[in-house]
Amino acid sequence: MHQPARWGLGAAGVGIAVIAGLDLTSLDETNPFRRTISEHGLGPEGWIFGLAVGLLAAGSAAIGVSLARKRLAGAVGTVALMAWSVGLLLTASFQKHDWAVGPSTSGSIHRVGSFVAFLSLPLAALVIARPWRQRERRRSAMVAFGLGVCSALWVVGIGAAVLIGARHGLPWYRVMPLGLVERGLAVTEVAALLALGVWAAGRLAEAEPVRAVRRVVERR
Repeated sequence: MHQPARWGLGAAGVGIAVIAGLDLTSLDETNPFRRTISEHGLGPEGWIFGLAVGLLAAGSAAIGVSLARKRLAGAVGTVALMAWSVGLLLTASFQKHDWAVGPSTSGSIHRVGSFVAFLSLPLAALVIARPWRQRERRRSAMVAFGLGVCSALWVVGIGAAVLIGARHGLPWYRVMPLGLVERGLAVTEVAALLALGVWAAGRLAEAEPVRAVRRVVERR
């Protein structure tokens, strides 16, 4: 297994598990239908949430490095996956803001980071795992592509809510259950990321025996 892919899957897995744990343990205090995931960054355990998102970002970057080194991701796909990582780091570093009391620099950066992350991952999955680019269709690559399509549909749905809200003079986050939609999008995108990581690791694992045979032949 490729070392960056292994580290990436491990770091991303730990980060995802911590965030899921925070979500589950706060069900009695937070309405998951309306409250976003970033709400966890505002409480006394905010540093835990920030650390978990940072691990997910680092793991994503490692998976991107693995895909690039294996030549499974071109320039566009690699940049998109790194943009997802940078967006996650921005959301982890700058806290969510209550826009009802007015704008703030931290809140604006957090929002930009969220938009960059959520828009970049679907692009990365679609570009990197597109089936017509691969000579041999791998199940993990096909899963990543399918999840990329689903992620893009989530984004389109959010865009439609924004347009509906603008037409009726309503805040876009009131048109839909924002917390539920964000969690659905996040789960889909994270699953696509993990599928990309499994694909990168699996391709190297398959290639290593072939390389070993070649080395033996060359020595003879």
